[in-house]
Amino acid sequence: MDRKKLLAILDRQIKNKNIITHMLATEACMIALAKRLKAENEEEWAIAGLIHDLDYQNNIPPEKHGTLVGEILAKEGINLPENVLHAIAAHNWHYTGVEPESLMDWALFTCDSLTGLIVACALVKGKKLANVTVETVLKKFPDKRFAAGTRREDIKMCQEKLGIPLEEFIEICLKAMQEISEELGL
Repeated sequence: MDRKKLLAILDRQIKNKNIITHMLATEACMIALAKRLKAENEEEWAIAGLIHDLDYQNNIPPEKHGTLVGEILAKEGINLPENVLHAIAAHNWHYTGVEPESLMDWALFTCDSLTGLIVACALVKGKKLANVTVETVLKKFPDKRFAAGTRREDIKMCQEKLGIPLEEFIEICLKAMQEISEELGL
């Protein structure tokens, strides 16, 4: 896959730059999780993270979000492997009905919401990911008013579905996001 081409498509398709930042953060988390879980194809995990919200637009109903990415990319001449399309549809399985099955599916589902919580922590820590620690995130984790859109129960599924304790899961994703902090603007 040509990442530059995918980024150009994201830039054309997604008007809200915060969503693009979220997808970049998710890509970084997926790469780190692929390494931790010794995934066979790290590139597929990266792609799933990078483009999982490509169809997140106002005119697309929630039950379709995640299922239209393949069509959008096909119009651009890009055909993704079925397992990547499944992971993307499954990241929104409460609406799409496409249930997560593989480690890639569950990794995308569980880290999707965590990126928002980490960004929210950075925003209150001087707008710098470097100022955020695992302890910062864990302290804010039970406060449902903080980053209210964060699906904490989904994040906690990392323990059961990926075999990664919550504290380690947060550490993996936080470090991955810190490594690309400049790209994220944090």
